[in-house]
Amino acid sequence: MDVGAGTGDFLKVAKKKGWEVYGTEPNPNASKLASEKGIKLGASLKDFAGKQFDVITLWHVLEHIPNLEETISELSSLVKPKGVLIIAVPNFKSFDAKYYGKYWAAYDVPRHLWHFSKETMENLFAKNFKLKKIEPMIFDSFYVSLLSEKYKTGNKFSLKAFWIGLKSNLKAKQSKEYSSHIYCFKKV
Repeated sequence: MDVGAGTGDFLKVAKKKGWEVYGTEPNPNASKLASEKGIKLGASLKDFAGKQFDVITLWHVLEHIPNLEETISELSSLVKPKGVLIIAVPNFKSFDAKYYGKYWAAYDVPRHLWHFSKETMENLFAKNFKLKKIEPMIFDSFYVSLLSEKYKTGNKFSLKAFWIGLKSNLKAKQSKEYSSHIYCFKKV
């Protein structure tokens, strides 16, 4: 199941690979586009109450969810025992976040309601999940830096943004604080 599946492209690829796919998307226009690709989506997690899944993914979705504790509880009930929960979110402890400060695009207020670090992610899910792995999303530093530079200077394109994105990744090799992380949890 993919939560916040957008236009269904991730699920379309998973389906082609042989997965039985489900997803949610609250935006009716995006859901309609997914449907045109053969991907039927529910509007919310409540549409899947009583079901359980081997894998649930949230790709840059968790930071948008207003009722965080309720959603974490729902996710926990939807993941099968020993199932996997994969979540990608921006990391406010990254170099690019510190460099751009209030202009850091991944703060994205008011659309991003929450901001996460590795510690908060592990703590939020500790009740029912064990954090198994954290992977960097190395290209996010470039994208976020491009947007941040635009917010800061008004320039639509900036080589400096690429430099900051690269610098963020280089610093993260030591600090392990990348612009965004993918968290792989296993249900206990």
